[in-house]
Amino acid sequence: MPPAGYRSTTEVEIKKSRFITTVGRTDTETEARDLIAEVRGTYPDARHHCQAFRLDEDGVLSTRTSDDGEPAGTGGAPMLNSLTHADVVNITAVVTRYFGGIKLGASGLARAYGGCVADAVAAMPRVVRRRFQVWSVRLPHADAGRVQDELLRCGAVVLEVEYDPDGVCIRFHGDDGLAVVARATQGECVPIPDGVHEIETPC
Repeated sequence: MPPAGYRSTTEVEIKKSRFITTVGRTDTETEARDLIAEVRGTYPDARHHCQAFRLDEDGVLSTRTSDDGEPAGTGGAPMLNSLTHADVVNITAVVTRYFGGIKLGASGLARAYGGCVADAVAAMPRVVRRRFQVWSVRLPHADAGRVQDELLRCGAVVLEVEYDPDGVCIRFHGDDGLAVVARATQGECVPIPDGVHEIETPC
């Protein structure tokens, strides 16, 4: 997937038609449709705004395409094929076309729309999303500092430390941390699952 907030716009001319390609990071269908609407607003006089998006929302893959007035199968489908071939998700592509007076034919249109998206994706930086199980453990005040130090030494990531009159709650991820807590507290304090932490790292 592209980095958060990523957006790019490129333009090529093919047989006097202008093809303006916009690709952007979208994490939900609402964001995808907002991007499409924004592109339409930017180029309101264009004849076509072909679209494709490919989203991974909590492990569920969804895709949509639109030829937006071009012959069926010549715009959105080739664009989606380019996204699928590149194996990218959470991305929306819109190719805006200003007709130049020369017909490209169905195969020519498909090559143009698919090629525009393939080129845009090839130049795009990418990130990989990693998900980690988060654990919470409540500790006595006297033990919290020592346990936190041991968690950090074993490579666990401490996300949050909350203090209250009754003790300390530490949220962390890293499976080695479970053994650390068990050893440090002699099994008296047991971590419980507390959500998922996501990190995106460059490919």
